[in-house]
Amino acid sequence: MATLRLVLGDQLFTNISSLRDIDTHNDLVVMMEVRPETDYVAHHKRKIAFLFSAMRHFAKSLSQSAKVKYFTLDSPNNQQDFIANLKLLLNQKSFSKIVATEPAEYRLLKQLEEELPKLNVSFEIREDDRFLCSKSEFESFANQQKSLKMENFYRWMRKKYGLLMTESGKPVGGKWNYDHDNRSPFKAECEIKPRLKFMPDKITNDVLKLVEDYFPDNFGSLEDFNEPVTETQALESFHYFLDNYLVNFGKFQDAMVKEESFMFHSRISHLINCGLLDPLSVCKVISQKIDVAPLSAIEGFIRQIIGWREYVRGIYWLNMPEYIERNFFSHTRNLPDFYWTGNCKMNCIKSVVDSTRKTAYSHHIQRLMITGNLALLMEIDPKQVHEWYLAVYDDAYEWVELPNTLGMALYADGGLMSTKPYISSGNYINKMSDFCKSCSYNVKEKTGKGACPFNYLYWNFLHKNKDKLAGNRRLFMPYRNLEKKSAQEMQEIISNAQDFLESL
Repeated sequence: MATLRLVLGDQLFTNISSLRDIDTHNDLVVMMEVRPETDYVAHHKRKIAFLFSAMRHFAKSLSQSAKVKYFTLDSPNNQQDFIANLKLLLNQKSFSKIVATEPAEYRLLKQLEEELPKLNVSFEIREDDRFLCSKSEFESFANQQKSLKMENFYRWMRKKYGLLMTESGKPVGGKWNYDHDNRSPFKAECEIKPRLKFMPDKITNDVLKLVEDYFPDNFGSLEDFNEPVTETQALESFHYFLDNYLVNFGKFQDAMVKEESFMFHSRISHLINCGLLDPLSVCKVISQKIDVAPLSAIEGFIRQIIGWREYVRGIYWLNMPEYIERNFFSHTRNLPDFYWTGNCKMNCIKSVVDSTRKTAYSHHIQRLMITGNLALLMEIDPKQVHEWYLAVYDDAYEWVELPNTLGMALYADGGLMSTKPYISSGNYINKMSDFCKSCSYNVKEKTGKGACPFNYLYWNFLHKNKDKLAGNRRLFMPYRNLEKKSAQEMQEIISNAQDFLESL
């Protein structure tokens, strides 16, 4: 008897475990666009459009060799629910079994585990082996660690997959990590080539119209939508990165330039996270570029995928569902409207929000040291920050976004993932970007009406959280400098910070 095979929107991989033993003559693959997935946070228009277009192209390609039932969002018979749509198909035809690949997000896995048994048909939820470290492997690794930091995990993964390793089991180049070489500001010393663009076809244009009709008030713009939405286009985009950006990727990966949203970044995280690119294949290809690009760039790229990406996924599953409730500093302030509007005198925030509205993307330093840094210094409720990050980026899924937000950007997990809060004054932003040159505030001023808010918010944060952070060895120098400030200077800092926070 036939099997009903469920494929989710971030499982657009032809060799996904749910399809691996498919009987193409009898089985039915079902894919669906449903409102709970578009509405649990107010996703960026571009994010919805990208996923719907990629899903529809994947279904079209799959239908050339298998039977596919696809529920578009506006299908008359779409029940707007995974389980209800499965039930509809079961009522139309007998299936012996439902097979699905494990959802990447906790809430979806729990939904399937709780609701599938009610359909009175056999079901199987298979492991998503696109990830390079299984949940059980990560848990076993974690249980052997005194401190669960990424670096040890990354080295273990390098050895496991033999990436950038010599025959004698040593790291190529003699070092595991070249992050220190990848922190240069950009001084326009080389060209940043235009991005590869893919013109929308009929499928994509249909999706763009649907998104504008159904989500007119959602954050973001669909103007000049030119994303890769097929496996072929995704591969073309990746190889374009190798040919045009990889050589400078490492050196300038932390740099920020107002008019350059992508810099030298690969811009493939959304393609990997939805299944159009295979993470291990990408790492194997890039590891062979050792003769055409600096080792620091290649190592840094691979570290982000087999190290950081797999690490945050492991942290997520090891600590859910309680992880999302963590709030180490007990912050409760509401997220300011300017995170959505960009209407802010701080040029760095305005620039990053405006760019995000246009592209559904920011690179990791913009997320960590601009929007994340400010949210932490402003004492914003971690859940509200989490929901914003989840909504506005097209590569954001809870498994990868939540640990990055709570653990890295906000230190809301109390140091489970990072050894210190990633906070800074305006000096770091001025060093790594050109944002401060055209800002209404003066980054050199520490206090006063014209001072950069990052400056007094930074010292105010350290002052307020001294009991929790002063013992952190990595914050020894900041707290030593804090102690040197006069009573009058501290009074001005605290007063300026309080005025700013109350203005929110």
